[in-house]
Amino acid sequence: MSKQAEVFDDIVTSRHSLRAFLPRAVDEDTLNTVFSVAQRAPSNCNSQPWVVHVVSGEKLETLRAEMPGRFVAGNISMDFPYDGVYHGVYKERQYGAAQSLYDSVGISREDKAKRNEQFMRNFTFFDAPHVAFLFLPEPFGLREAADLGMYAQTLMLTLTAHGLGSCPQTALGFQADYVREQLGIEASNKLVFGISFGYPDPDDPVNNCVTDRATVAQAVAFHS
Repeated sequence: MSKQAEVFDDIVTSRHSLRAFLPRAVDEDTLNTVFSVAQRAPSNCNSQPWVVHVVSGEKLETLRAEMPGRFVAGNISMDFPYDGVYHGVYKERQYGAAQSLYDSVGISREDKAKRNEQFMRNFTFFDAPHVAFLFLPEPFGLREAADLGMYAQTLMLTLTAHGLGSCPQTALGFQADYVREQLGIEASNKLVFGISFGYPDPDDPVNNCVTDRATVAQAVAFHS
């Protein structure tokens, strides 16, 4: 195996969703480098159908202060329906991931109050100093959403390579209208999800949560 392959394999396998960050902001040069590399993500016909807004500083603190209360009050608006239902092995994986998260912070499955408290941390961005909101312009659909997903993965791997951590959050898409209003974004840009990111907090046990993956035999069929 080449050294390049070893480095890449390490980046991919070490990336996982982090839910505790240090307050230290990422410097502007690093931000520019990371998002420049992420632009190399593939897309159909090189259309690059993503619009990304990175929020930091005072604007982020406004979102952090207001979004939890808005969600609790029922102020929810989504550009894309959240209606997926998991069955069979997919349900098992979902359950296992949730249990791993709760176990990492000592929350029992029966403690609904603590589980809800953990969920609500989505809307304070797990104390991250930055959040990237990923939008899909109209009239793009499923194919372009796949392109946006490849961009998001490229971005998160690049963050990992630079010693940073991230957490993709569909929950941040629950307040699409509010996010657009706060950031001055046109209604034609539809919010898919957000990614909180920054320097990981090495002392928070929640960051020890690493979920399992299906084996190659379970997920991939080879034909010849």
